[in-house]
Amino acid sequence: MIVGVLGPAGSYSDKAAKGWMEKQGITGKASLLYYDDITDTFSAVIEGRTDIGIVPIENSIEGSVGITLDLLLETDVTIIGEVVVPIKHCLLSKGKISDIRIILSHPQALAQCRQFIRTHFKDVEIRTTGSTSHAAKLANEFEEMAAIASKESAEAYGLNVLMPNIQDREQNHTRFIAIQRTDREVDESNTNDAYVRKTSIIAYIGNDRAGSLYEILGEFAKRNINLTRIESRPSKRSLGDYLFYIDLEGSTSDADIRDALYHIESKVSMLKVLGSYSGYRLES
Repeated sequence: MIVGVLGPAGSYSDKAAKGWMEKQGITGKASLLYYDDITDTFSAVIEGRTDIGIVPIENSIEGSVGITLDLLLETDVTIIGEVVVPIKHCLLSKGKISDIRIILSHPQALAQCRQFIRTHFKDVEIRTTGSTSHAAKLANEFEEMAAIASKESAEAYGLNVLMPNIQDREQNHTRFIAIQRTDREVDESNTNDAYVRKTSIIAYIGNDRAGSLYEILGEFAKRNINLTRIESRPSKRSLGDYLFYIDLEGSTSDADIRDALYHIESKVSMLKVLGSYSGYRLES
């Protein structure tokens, strides 16, 4: 089995992938391939170059990852699992704090450390990279460069941890999803350590009318189905036109959920079921 992940080695996506593989009991049976961005990771899955892809979808501080949401709509993939990873950003460099002239990182990591940067490095140049581990790899070249990345990245690229745990909020977690091509069979056998069984859908109402969203949510409420997330996202068709991304507890194998989705389908212009899957949490 080949698992595609946002790289290079040492990224939080790398940590998520290894954690998910361990929970699935496939660590010794799978190999990792690293990609430059989320789009490439999706493409590798769609084109069959990898069996599974691991991509970030949501952060507890900065919210959803837009490109992941868009690609879930636009491509034929199924979510087969999720893993929540604690994010502990560190300031990494070959040099000393006084040497730093440039700080590199992924835009999400920079946003999660916005106040730290403003307080300690107000006049330092900020540059974005495709991943936190790529930032660490680049910071290895010059002492005046520093990266915001994980301690695993420091170990991977020979950098010093100048300041640990620099994120603006202590409770910082990112949710990653495991995806595979829709035409592949989903293995649901390993759910023993799962903290929740979840289903994700995308609904597009289309012809907006008063109470239309209430009608959809009501189908879940009257069946006592708990929604863990609901988010609107522009459809890109016109201003004020939205898609709704909804996560709910339970599986499409549950009669109540099948019934709710059946009734919702007649109320919307488009309903896409992204998959039912197990979720795991990694320790720090």
